[in-house]
Amino acid sequence: MRLAFMGTPDFAVPSLGELIASGHEIVAVYSQPPRPKGRGQKLTPSPVHAFAEAMGLAVFTPESMKSEEAIQTFRSLDLDAACVVAYGQILKPEVLDAPRLGCFNLHGSLLPRWRGAAPIQRAIMAGDKQTGVQIMRMSEGLDEGNIILSEVMDIYPTDTTATLSERMATTGATLWTRALAAIERGGFTETEQVGEVTYARKITPAEARIDWTRPAADVDAHIRGLSPFPGAWFEVTLEGEPVRIKALMSEVVEGHGQPGTLLDQNLTIACGQGAVRLVRAQRAGKAQQSGNELLNGLKLPLGTVMSAPG
Repeated sequence: MRLAFMGTPDFAVPSLGELIASGHEIVAVYSQPPRPKGRGQKLTPSPVHAFAEAMGLAVFTPESMKSEEAIQTFRSLDLDAACVVAYGQILKPEVLDAPRLGCFNLHGSLLPRWRGAAPIQRAIMAGDKQTGVQIMRMSEGLDEGNIILSEVMDIYPTDTTATLSERMATTGATLWTRALAAIERGGFTETEQVGEVTYARKITPAEARIDWTRPAADVDAHIRGLSPFPGAWFEVTLEGEPVRIKALMSEVVEGHGQPGTLLDQNLTIACGQGAVRLVRAQRAGKAQQSGNELLNGLKLPLGTVMSAPG
């Protein structure tokens, strides 16, 4: 098939690799424009952009797919289908209708649960036990299209957004070959989304701050769902100055005390109910450390109370 691929982050790279390996003709790859990155703020191509160029594919990076120029360019590609994975732009009906067979999206949840920008993070933060990857026909509404192919996946108690994303990206990539074969021969049934609709709104900086008054299970899910980015955080006071700490991995353990209180030398912190142990954390401007290493460096006495939202 004559395809365009549209994607931006690391999550989308395995899908592009799978489509290339399957022998389809990738006539164009669309990705978000290069953005400033690092201390030097050098313009850096997205992971999909860099991978596509390395594979010798034509890359398009329009600032907006809503412009008439971008729409006309897309139409001129004479596509059979477009495969979309975390592209990061809303596609107008003129774009969705341009390929002969349509545009199809790989989404990281079991729709209609967690439509929107941050489905993997929200699933972990909500304490969901299962999620999945689905290929759907794209429509004008936000993640409202009919489902073509699905794979259910468990969310493990040790999963962070990083580990779950990696598994989902790999599993999701394997769905494309089957889905496209069925689409090409017309041998598939589109299934309407059924169930309660929930929205995975974009993570805001304000909600990354840890609220120790919540139950330990909620705090643990919050930490793992925001790891590694943007990172759930709290503050401690050292020599009269607040120091920000990112919590990157945790586990629920026995313990009780005033919420936010340091309970032991294993960096166990009391919550509203129970406690969490911080397995991995990071002081602002420093490398990641184990909880024990961080605590040894900070030299915090037992009974120290971490900051609560204020």
